[in-house]
Amino acid sequence: MEHERSADGSPIFDSLDVDLFVKVLAHTLFGPFFVFFVPIFYIFQGAKVTDPLVLSLWYTNGSLFFGPGRLDWGEQIVLITGGSSGVGELLANTLAVRNVNVVVLDINPIVTENYNITYYKCDVSNWEEVEAVSKKVVEEIGDPTVLINNAGVVQGKLIIDLEPQDVKQTFSVNTLAHFWTLKAFLPAMLKNKSGHIISLASVMGYSGAVQMSDYSASKAAAISLHESLRYEIDIRVPDRAWYKFFFPTIQPITVVKRIIAALDDQHSQQISIPFYTNFVPFLPHLPSFMRDFAQWVANANYSMERFTKVSGLRPDEGAFKRD
Repeated sequence: MEHERSADGSPIFDSLDVDLFVKVLAHTLFGPFFVFFVPIFYIFQGAKVTDPLVLSLWYTNGSLFFGPGRLDWGEQIVLITGGSSGVGELLANTLAVRNVNVVVLDINPIVTENYNITYYKCDVSNWEEVEAVSKKVVEEIGDPTVLINNAGVVQGKLIIDLEPQDVKQTFSVNTLAHFWTLKAFLPAMLKNKSGHIISLASVMGYSGAVQMSDYSASKAAAISLHESLRYEIDIRVPDRAWYKFFFPTIQPITVVKRIIAALDDQHSQQISIPFYTNFVPFLPHLPSFMRDFAQWVANANYSMERFTKVSGLRPDEGAFKRD
């Protein structure tokens, strides 16, 4: 029996997975409009307005009425690292179609017909190159208002087979490059009190796997870096139907759509797709005020306030002096 096919010629049920059901529910039953009124029912049952549950529900869904307006794409300069291929290329071209000024940093040029994409050759793992190119970008295009750290590399080797240059390349591109672009472009965002930063990571940053030790470690570092940044500035998939349903493969266009939607909303958030990735890290899914409270209780945001570096001093830092 022949499968029904969609307009693009692919079987309709090929795109049927748990993420589709979650998406529908997120825009209907669990959408902000309906969930915002849930605390009212608790109040009618005797709960107080000051109860933690009521406050958390209103806090996490209040963006429907109190959040910022939609992002004005016409005023944005979006800089994408690794924007000449994969998700980066698709994202660059998609934004360009929306008349957004896009800057691509990559070691290879991007193939595009969009006039508003400007390419700069740059090895983002090298601070000197990032520093030099950033000055050209600011002078010729302007200060980026959206920074998307997308560049990434994977070796796919066992730990004992990884060469030193493999490990250095993985961390230089997947982690250190984030530091270099932030160092180059974040100061202007802070000065202008406006901007957005997106760090593309991976669920493998939460859980290691065979032949991905360097990649997982580098992505875990990138995730932690982005978490710190937020507080500083406020084996092959089995060919089985059930496995594809619960653990679907995410296409680049899905990632691009979610990134653009997040920028449109202008809210700090963590995008976790496909749906099962939401169950890997638990803490990020608590209400943000509870996460902030945990940070406060642990004194995490102020633990380094009076810190003085003692070990690992470089010659350019001078010797440690005791008071």
